[in-house]
Amino acid sequence: MKSILKACLPLLLVAVAGGSGTAIADDDHSRRLFIDRDVDTFAVLAEGVKFPEGITANPKNGDIYVATFEGGAQNKLLRFDRRGRLEATRVFGITPLLGLEFDRINRKVYIANVGNFVNLPSKIQRIAANFNGSTAIEDVAEIPSVGAPAPRTVGNPDTSSDTIYFQAFARVPNAMVLNRHGNVLYISDSFQGAIFRIDDPATCDPCNIVMINHDPLLATAGFPPFGANGLALSHDEKTLFIANTGDDRVLKLDLTVPPLTPDSVSVFAESINGADGLAIDKRGRVWVAANQADEVVALNEKGKVVAKLGEFRGIRGNGTPIGLLFPASLVIVDDEIFVTNLALPLTDTVTGDEPEEDVSRWTISRLKMPRH
Repeated sequence: MKSILKACLPLLLVAVAGGSGTAIADDDHSRRLFIDRDVDTFAVLAEGVKFPEGITANPKNGDIYVATFEGGAQNKLLRFDRRGRLEATRVFGITPLLGLEFDRINRKVYIANVGNFVNLPSKIQRIAANFNGSTAIEDVAEIPSVGAPAPRTVGNPDTSSDTIYFQAFARVPNAMVLNRHGNVLYISDSFQGAIFRIDDPATCDPCNIVMINHDPLLATAGFPPFGANGLALSHDEKTLFIANTGDDRVLKLDLTVPPLTPDSVSVFAESINGADGLAIDKRGRVWVAANQADEVVALNEKGKVVAKLGEFRGIRGNGTPIGLLFPASLVIVDDEIFVTNLALPLTDTVTGDEPEEDVSRWTISRLKMPRH
């Protein structure tokens, strides 16, 4: 990618109709990398509310839902209207929250609740879409303990190989995605390196959770230390795209084969720095929140980067980030992308080495999707 950009720099910058972005073109005008660094602030979280992580939306009325990942603090589910005004807050207590998913058929919001981080069960929960501060929280299913996946063997250029052994056993449900009918919910587990499935999640009681994949490609020994993360379903629902954050990859799982089929997971895209949340647009492009690059990128059907949106530009005087800072999750509503700025410091041995340490108010950002 760097060589492509270097070759493109002397060439004409072509303005893209319908947006403030720029398409950098080479001699073949069928190949363009759309770049737009403009970022709007959609909402600023209330003082003391930290680390927005999961996000989803009600496409009918434009409500935006955000979950916080505050460790032992009072983790919350927030609901904003289409204009960024806070409508409701539901406190979940000490268990941190990760991914969210909206069920447009049954008007429910699903929540990945990571109880294992505070020595409690990790589970999937649901709540009414029009919740208020006292709406009942329903348990859907507890994440089972399946352990780490098998070792991964990685080949080297000199024909030798290395073997990576995984030892993480915490149950960390991270992202979710529903099929178009709302009757199948897929869940990623970042530490156990697994993908789970729940059928009829809106009505099952109790719900049965089934592991459909447990592959070494879904775990990581990298940084940030989260394996299987963001999820997105292809339009034909035959492929599940999976971000592996620590490996800087987007993977794909073939859903047409039986569960736990060997080699059903493969690499779709490499070198997406901190690949986190995923979303898929009407054209089938996979959008990725690159949390260590402070940008959002789009991948075409072959896994090639075709667009880059957003960047980090510093901290305002009020303590909010300018642009994107550790973008964790994203959701597409019409022609806009809403992104949570997790802004979570990750190094604990040095002070002053991360801009996240300077954030005192957290934000949700909004970006315009390119029309081309």
